[in-house]
Amino acid sequence: MTEQPRWDEYLIAEHELIERAMAVLKTNLEKLDDQEHDPRRMRRALDFLLEFGDAIHNRKEENHLFPLMHSRGIPKEGGPLGVMIAEHDAERTLLRQMLAGIDTLSKADLEEVISFKQDGLEYLAIRAEHIWKENDILYPMARQVLKPGDAENLLSSFTKINEETYGPEASDKFGRMVEEMEQQSPGEKAGLIHNLSYRQIEAIMETLPVEVTFVDAQDTVAYFNRLDKKKIFPRTRSVIGRKVDKCHPEKSVHMVLEIVAGFKNRTMDQAEFWINFRDETVLIRYFPVYSDDGEYLGVMEVTQEIGRLQKLTGEKRLLHS
Repeated sequence: MTEQPRWDEYLIAEHELIERAMAVLKTNLEKLDDQEHDPRRMRRALDFLLEFGDAIHNRKEENHLFPLMHSRGIPKEGGPLGVMIAEHDAERTLLRQMLAGIDTLSKADLEEVISFKQDGLEYLAIRAEHIWKENDILYPMARQVLKPGDAENLLSSFTKINEETYGPEASDKFGRMVEEMEQQSPGEKAGLIHNLSYRQIEAIMETLPVEVTFVDAQDTVAYFNRLDKKKIFPRTRSVIGRKVDKCHPEKSVHMVLEIVAGFKNRTMDQAEFWINFRDETVLIRYFPVYSDDGEYLGVMEVTQEIGRLQKLTGEKRLLHS
């Protein structure tokens, strides 16, 4: 039985769908000046952002979450809920303006094209900031004031809205809508890695508190982090390019090969072991790496000393020393 998400996780997952549609819209807005945009894909993104992002997602908040928060003492007029509603109105107005003008965009003069693009960029800026406010400020605020039973009632109300508009398989349909939008826009689902430089990526990998090794689809070691630094299991550059069965003790090679085979034929989705090694407990995990279209790319091995973690008790809050 699949565990039901929390009400806030549910809404945050919807934010992720909205952000993916926003990425499609952004890509096409950037191509607008050179008339290289795809009007049909742009319309699909705008339709989704209005019909799902506003008429379904925002409706869940305005009809259920916000009134409940208000009844629990969160102010509306002049308070955070009023700000959220005003931003919903602004988003709605901008989307409707763009949808009203998209069909004549190819024949529009330069001033109209500039105005359309400005509306789109303004919408993206408002929506992005709005999502951040809800994820990081409003939802945590709501968690503080909601009472037992509120979460279940919210989820029930959210599900009802979905089913009233798109039937019992609504959530799957929303996901497919976005996937189809992205499939028509090669390269648009680029994740966030493009925001990082090679230097930053290298530094991040070297800063990770775990040792990472990547074996490619040809079973060849292609990468490991913590180069030239102390490691749990020492290795040097000479391991790069070697087959994975040449990089493990003979007694464990058969297990490694079974794991790799399981990842390739998708009968396994992870494997993990923990051993006592030099007065420390070491956790070793293997994960398959697939592309967005399901192509097997290789195996990631993650090794970590966990003795200290095993001794943790209670909790230590971020703001406490």
